[in-house]
Amino acid sequence: MIPTIPTVDEILDKGFSRGKKAADMKRSERMPKHIKGKRVEEVRVVTACQVIKDKLKMILDRTPNIEELPEFYQDYIDITVGVDSMKQALGGINWAYGIIAQLEDQYRNKIRKSSPDRASNLRSQAYGRISSVIKKIEKDLDFLDFAKSKLRNMPTINFEASTVVIAGFPNVGKSTLLRQLTDAEPEVANYPFTTKGIQIGHIERNWKDIQIIDTPGLLDRPIGDMNDIELNAIVALEDLADTILFIFDASETCGYYLENQYNLYCEIKNIFDIPFIPLFNKIDLTEYESHGENFDYIDGFIQKTEDPLIISAYEGSGVDEILKKFDSIEKIPRDLEEDDEDYY
Repeated sequence: MIPTIPTVDEILDKGFSRGKKAADMKRSERMPKHIKGKRVEEVRVVTACQVIKDKLKMILDRTPNIEELPEFYQDYIDITVGVDSMKQALGGINWAYGIIAQLEDQYRNKIRKSSPDRASNLRSQAYGRISSVIKKIEKDLDFLDFAKSKLRNMPTINFEASTVVIAGFPNVGKSTLLRQLTDAEPEVANYPFTTKGIQIGHIERNWKDIQIIDTPGLLDRPIGDMNDIELNAIVALEDLADTILFIFDASETCGYYLENQYNLYCEIKNIFDIPFIPLFNKIDLTEYESHGENFDYIDGFIQKTEDPLIISAYEGSGVDEILKKFDSIEKIPRDLEEDDEDYY
């Protein structure tokens, strides 16, 4: 998404070295001595400015306009690195580009109008001002390099496909279920927030593309108190989901009581007007199916949810029933706002 970001030293070294090479080539040409000295210094300044401008323009041109991205990516960038910070950094790059262009014109004219013995001093003066401008955007270059590393693994979303988002507390079996349903291979481990991001798998049902997204664990607390990992899940739910697959851990081995899980389920249902498929997972770790211990306790929560499925993601039981539910998923139309305003 973001191109390789050069450092201040790399930009200046590239510009000045290319300027010197261009000057050496000009020095080998035959022309009157009083003209050659000025032409050499002029070429040196102009070439350095052009090379530096090209570097800066490459950053601006290859970094997408945030307002033109789908809403999901805008929110993702804002959560991960901050949209305002990104715009500010790009604004700094654009400012430097404009100043370097002004210095190029200014010192080209100064050198042409100067005496031969003053041309070298003007070139040194130009290099000093060029260096000062580029050093002023060091923090902007550093931020963009940081943003590049943070956004490197940003998920690729198919906005034409129907989207199922898996939600629920940490360790309820979201990653395990994703692996059962699709060809995705997310990390599966028994510790909170194991997913550490948005994992995506794809299937096809009756010639319809369906993408299934495993979100990080959601905690039962206000959205304003969530950390970045949890906010990624909210972004996926809000901007992508056509159906939410909410997983309860019937065994409570995830570390959260069914009461807490049910509260989270109700909170999400109140926030998002999206179809839900509730699943009670890890049923194999309970005595529910044999009407044993805790049957009434578990069944009380099952009865409170609408049309739930009883599954074991680890054993793969109930997966076929989930896939049948997917056949009735309808794509939710979303209006995409277009903003052609240049944000640089």
